[in-house]
Amino acid sequence: MNEAEPPWPGTARPPEPAWTPEPNPWAPNWAAPPVPIAPPRNRLWGAVTGVLIVVVAFSLIAATIPHRVDGRAFAAQGADPGRAYGGTGKPPKAVPELARNPLLGDGISPGPATCTLPELGRAAEQLKAYYGALVGCLEQSWRPALEKANEPTLTATVSVTLPEHSSCGEAPAESEAVAYYCGGDTTIYAPTDWMLSDAGLNKARHIATLAHEYGHHVQRESGILSAAADKMTSPDEDSAADKEVVRRIELQANCFGALFLAAVAGTGSISRSLANAAVADYGRANNSDTHGSREHQLSWAKAGYDGKATKACDTWSAPVGEVS
Repeated sequence: MNEAEPPWPGTARPPEPAWTPEPNPWAPNWAAPPVPIAPPRNRLWGAVTGVLIVVVAFSLIAATIPHRVDGRAFAAQGADPGRAYGGTGKPPKAVPELARNPLLGDGISPGPATCTLPELGRAAEQLKAYYGALVGCLEQSWRPALEKANEPTLTATVSVTLPEHSSCGEAPAESEAVAYYCGGDTTIYAPTDWMLSDAGLNKARHIATLAHEYGHHVQRESGILSAAADKMTSPDEDSAADKEVVRRIELQANCFGALFLAAVAGTGSISRSLANAAVADYGRANNSDTHGSREHQLSWAKAGYDGKATKACDTWSAPVGEVS
């Protein structure tokens, strides 16, 4: 990345009203139950009334359109530069491509990992420990896929406190996101108050959120986010075309999150029933013009969970009607 350019920012998973998912979302004719409208929140910009405000996901991307990531190579953390990556013998390199990204090639999927997670609790230190262990498991699982694609595998970190400013600029408001990923410092910001307000001690919801945000980290490392920035066209980030790009980003992050769940389901601290519940959690949101309809937020998660390969998460080749 050129030193004069600000780092690639990130995307967020918005806060969503809570419901208890059906135990078997793969049953015929299954549909997510109605989502109640979240109560208004006392914010200077106004109250949330019946729709999810996801401005952060859109504006953070569009804010750096003139300063796009250039797709340069990143050294894999802890790796010997002479190591053979992906059978090429070349250092890993992010590839600014979408549907043709090497990560979406044949036979690529996250690997198995045994997630040993500590007890989930309400204290900030308990959440930090839980998220840290989960992100370590996500990294372990995703590393083989990125290495097979010969793309970087930088470590992501988690913060349970919200900085006033980060490498991605001013933080979003709680009304705009429950957690968000900043590519500039490869950090998932999951503030304690936000997460507890949204998820309580619902393990499935915490896991689904962190797996989604780590999906954005995978997009950043592979070069997908860089290529997506090149598709953005409107300076005021409100064009229909730009919102479609963001939907494809967010729906792919759902799919990537579910891919991880498929790889680890039934091992360690993530039982198969917990993994199923986490996948179902992707279908609890209201319709959103930047995150997709509730139906598609769930369908793309199920595509990853059932397909078990990154190719199942190619939102970029999908017709518009499948990413609405």
